[in-house]
Amino acid sequence: MRPVTSKLPQTGTTIFTVMSALAAEVGAINLSQGFPDYDCSPHLVHLVNEAMKNGHNQYAPMAGVMQLREQIAYKTEKLYGAKYNPETEITITAGGTQAIFTAISAVIHPNDEVIIFEPAYDCYAPAIKLMGGVVKSLELEPPNYRIAWDMVKRLISNRTKMIILNSPHNPTATILHKEDIDKLSAIVKDQDILILSDEVYEHLIYDGETHHSMARYPELQKRSLIVASFGKLCHATGWKIGYCLAPDWLTQEFRKIHQFIVFSVNTPMQYAIAEYIKNEDVYLDLPQVFQQKRDHFRNGIEQTRFKLLPCHGSYFQSVTYSDITDEKDAEFTIRLAKEFGVASIPTSAFYNKGIDNHILRFCFAKRQETLDNAVDRLMRV
Repeated sequence: MRPVTSKLPQTGTTIFTVMSALAAEVGAINLSQGFPDYDCSPHLVHLVNEAMKNGHNQYAPMAGVMQLREQIAYKTEKLYGAKYNPETEITITAGGTQAIFTAISAVIHPNDEVIIFEPAYDCYAPAIKLMGGVVKSLELEPPNYRIAWDMVKRLISNRTKMIILNSPHNPTATILHKEDIDKLSAIVKDQDILILSDEVYEHLIYDGETHHSMARYPELQKRSLIVASFGKLCHATGWKIGYCLAPDWLTQEFRKIHQFIVFSVNTPMQYAIAEYIKNEDVYLDLPQVFQQKRDHFRNGIEQTRFKLLPCHGSYFQSVTYSDITDEKDAEFTIRLAKEFGVASIPTSAFYNKGIDNHILRFCFAKRQETLDNAVDRLMRV
């Protein structure tokens, strides 16, 4: 048979899959892929079991179980003062990545330009390219990775269709500030530019900072597709349940694509999560829980030769190893896993051009014992 012509000829297996497989192969502590190593709430598991026993085992509505959409609408209004109609403006998805892919698929046409900020979560650019869009990337500078909005203005053209934002940011753990919102608002005002806002770490904000969701700002809300994830909120990343908030005119287009990708999402888990998040402490307490983990891990890293970068959100901590070796980050990451037993992610994987700043990303969404063991091994580097 004639070989298939690849739609993504430069794309291989994601770095997360590669490093998790390596961690399993060599017995390294896996601080690479972003998932907890502890169980989710037993009460949540009980609620799933109850939903199954109550017969909620067939297809859910395409847009999601209404009880869950109603709870999301309540949570969003409580936290951000934004009203979303659960019938026409909230869609349950098979995780955040599916929501991102669906949003891009729904609105990006050939030659549409999309601005992304690198280092960037690795699903953005491939989805844009699959739709025939053009990736316009702006490289952020460590250690603070702040967006240079004057450079964003220079990237804007009459073909700019979308700006993709991610706050709290993966992999840099930075967040948007009010001044960023003001500059963004000024740039898109009177322009037909959409915003795709990846907010899957919305509840993991530290040091009393505010999460500046697009939902907080009416002028941005009306042009934004906002993606969130219950995997992060419920400590259950393997359940792959997320959602997309968008005005009804955008949701209509989103659902046209969504129905032909997954149609609907795991039914009993939707009923369980809807009941679970009625307890507002489930999400209101998350910043404190993860800040304790962050602080504990940072205190440990300070005893090593790695140098900490700022961490204001998400469950990732970036470090520089410039004082240790001149090795490329991908090479050093592999050696770190094989020789010292700790798996991380090289941040060059988050750049289209593979830019190497000698920075690694660790996930601290782990048990204290796991973090302590990882630090003990890193102290030998």
